[in-house]
Amino acid sequence: MCYYTQQNASIEDLKRRFNAELDNEETYLQSDFINGFSHPNIPVILNSSPHLITTDYTWGLLPSWAKDIEFRKNTLNARIETIDEKASFNNITHNRCLIIASAYYEWHWNDEKGKSKDKYQINSQDDEIFTFAGLYSTWTDPVTDEIRNTYTMVTTKANKLMDFVHNHKHRMPIMLKKQDETAWLDQSVKIQEFAYPYEGNLVAFQT
Repeated sequence: MCYYTQQNASIEDLKRRFNAELDNEETYLQSDFINGFSHPNIPVILNSSPHLITTDYTWGLLPSWAKDIEFRKNTLNARIETIDEKASFNNITHNRCLIIASAYYEWHWNDEKGKSKDKYQINSQDDEIFTFAGLYSTWTDPVTDEIRNTYTMVTTKANKLMDFVHNHKHRMPIMLKKQDETAWLDQSVKIQEFAYPYEGNLVAFQT
């Protein structure tokens, strides 16, 4: 699973990297450590507007039928192997997005219960700024009628490196290769094509 990331690129760096504009500089999130459980608005790019970097989507997907906002703590991640079976995701697999990052974090367990852990920072060996595969949705609060835009990060089976780092769950987020970002946004491309053994070029450092 993946719940902690880094997004420390400047606005100008993102504009150049994606050849895109930013919708709102005031809500732009730039941080060395981002906690998914705080439901941050990490910048994303939607397949509906690929030339726009938006800051109006928060981490933790709320399907249209969710009864309340607390549901989002269960949907920070979506397992690619079962994405077509889960009610939270199976009707939005065409809503694809790129979640922008410069690193992410996982913990290696040194004992069976995780009482002793080592923190690792994982980066792309190819790009200082990279993206994760994501899905997005829009939810209307049934009590207040407030509209919330949300997303989830898609995960897959761990590769050899992440099998060592994330030795408790043996999972990893789908870090997209730069040349495959357009393919992920293309809803005609099957999602399962991005399941492991598909993998980005990773490097991990103990911090």
